[in-house]
Amino acid sequence: MELRQRALQVLCLPDPEEKSAAALDMRALAASFSIASHTPVPPPDAYALPGRPARPELLHHQAVARRSPATPQGRAALIHAIAHIEFNAINLALDAIWRFPAMPDRFYLDWLRVAAEEARHFRLLRDHMREHLGHDYGDFPAHQGLWSMCEKTAHDVVARMALVPRTLEARGLDATPLIQHKLRSVGTPDALAAVGILDIILAEEVGHVAIGNHWYAWLCARQGLDPVAHYALLAKRYEAPRPKPPINAAARRAAGFSEAELLWLQHG
Repeated sequence: MELRQRALQVLCLPDPEEKSAAALDMRALAASFSIASHTPVPPPDAYALPGRPARPELLHHQAVARRSPATPQGRAALIHAIAHIEFNAINLALDAIWRFPAMPDRFYLDWLRVAAEEARHFRLLRDHMREHLGHDYGDFPAHQGLWSMCEKTAHDVVARMALVPRTLEARGLDATPLIQHKLRSVGTPDALAAVGILDIILAEEVGHVAIGNHWYAWLCARQGLDPVAHYALLAKRYEAPRPKPPINAAARRAAGFSEAELLWLQHG
């Protein structure tokens, strides 16, 4: 089986359970895939990308209500929001595999690893909602901010690496410790169990952002671009959001951000 074609097939799957299972299966079978790295994979005309379920209802990000984690309903909404990010992250990784030809085989295998780990994160959060909070994925409205940037950067692998993993996903490195602090303050068994899940997610997301950083730097070197200057140009061109303080500098350093990049992110 060819990896990039299979990634597109899985990206088109609308059912979250089927998609996450297929992403995990792809990683388990990675050694059996061929990689047609120089062959463009045409998108399927019969599907809108990405495949997604009828629920959750998708709203503009400003229309999605925020709720306090002090209540069970608020914690359910919070975990649902994170699960939705992880579901979108499966799609983002699969899209990177099929969409961009002429990259080294390691590029495709790196994003296969990310797709599988995001699938595991999604399942951990979904199981937590079902077992502890009486809700399931789809029960709350959500937004498509991550996928919107994916669409904007569909024509440019440099912009994709700059603005999805190392910008939008990197925001999770900053936000997760703050969310964990709030959940610890609540102190209920379900809140503390969620903190443990977020520990797993944060550790692996450092690796995902590091993969984005690696390939962004590799692409800049190949094209003779200065990574910091070009990032500033791309962030302005595509209206990428700036990180919200406080920045998790330790996690970002572990993910490969340079001191010059951290300085720019903090001060512009």
